Amino acid sequence: MKFFLENQDKNTKARAGRIQTDHGTIETPIFMPVGTAGTVKAVHQRELKDDVQAQIILGNTYHLYLRPGLPIIEAAGGLHKFNGWDFPILTDSGGYQVYSLAGTGRKINEAGVEFKSHIDGSLHTFTPEGVMDIQRKIGADIIMAFDECTPYPCEYDYARTSMELTHRWLQRCCDRFDTTESLYGYQQTLFPIVQGSVYKDLRQRSAEKIASFGREGNAIGGLSVGEPAEIMYELTEVVCDILPADKPRYLMGVGTPANILEGIALGVDMFDCVMPTRNARNGMLFTTEGIINIRNEKWKDDFSPIDKNLGGYVSTFYSKAYLRHLVKSDEMLGAQIASVHNLSFYLWLVKEARRRIMAGDFRMWKEEMIKKVMQRL
Repeated sequence: MKFFLENQDKNTKARAGRIQTDHGTIETPIFMPVGTAGTVKAVHQRELKDDVQAQIILGNTYHLYLRPGLPIIEAAGGLHKFNGWDFPILTDSGGYQVYSLAGTGRKINEAGVEFKSHIDGSLHTFTPEGVMDIQRKIGADIIMAFDECTPYPCEYDYARTSMELTHRWLQRCCDRFDTTESLYGYQQTLFPIVQGSVYKDLRQRSAEKIASFGREGNAIGGLSVGEPAEIMYELTEVVCDILPADKPRYLMGVGTPANILEGIALGVDMFDCVMPTRNARNGMLFTTEGIINIRNEKWKDDFSPIDKNLGGYVSTFYSKAYLRHLVKSDEMLGAQIASVHNLSFYLWLVKEARRRIMAGDFRMWKEEMIKKVMQRL
């Protein structure tokens, strides 16, 4: 993987760049649709390419490991062949899922994590080495180091102990990754993850430690887990100022359109979040003019396009009234249309941010756009 920095905004820390992988080039800043189980919910691969114009999607190690299971993925020739997506893929290591399993009998120790499957209650163990092997078999272009994501709120001592464990696990991840090969004939890249909860000194220490590994890219984890947005922004800025400028920076699990724009302004290059598809299935639409609850009575006879400014088939062909009818009727097509639309909006947002960074007027556009896209219509 190679990263090329193309432009830096003069008034913020926003950057425009390109990430080259063996499955294609990713223009940054970028939003990555979440395809946890090998599928972006309710969206065909063709729609991801043609309408959404996604450049990279996510899979999840925990979920794919449990179902369909590694033998099926290997027999298919890796996740790209299994799901038919021939653009880049990133896999989350399962660290966040381990965090979400708190209270289900999971056990975290130096060796790794013991946990029960949410599917059938069977017992499994993830170690740093094992997670590297699993992601080799899944075959993503970018794979994540195994880490512990701390909850919010979190006591300082626990956050420090957890961070130090994450750093030790990272060394084991790197050792395993560097002594194994890709199984499918293309290169894979390992990203470490900065932790440290909401404590500035821990975040600084973790960012310095992660940077010292010299990997091709770096991630910021453990944010967007309930802390106020202002704290998330403060810590993101602290970390971005330490992580090397010539490597892509990935803020994991973030977030709203405003979160993404503020993150870009702080120097983040990559984002992911389930929000656009999850909210779509509940009838919430993000548009270039603001947020729409399509279930509301006011849209029942509005025959205008969902968002005439976005372009693309779904957002300009279907009317708000028709989409409301589908959603209120619990028709599957309603969730599909809303999901494609929301993802199209998110990809439009980062693409327009990139264009503004290149043009030199990002800051003014960002401030106006945040006010517009977060208002309720």
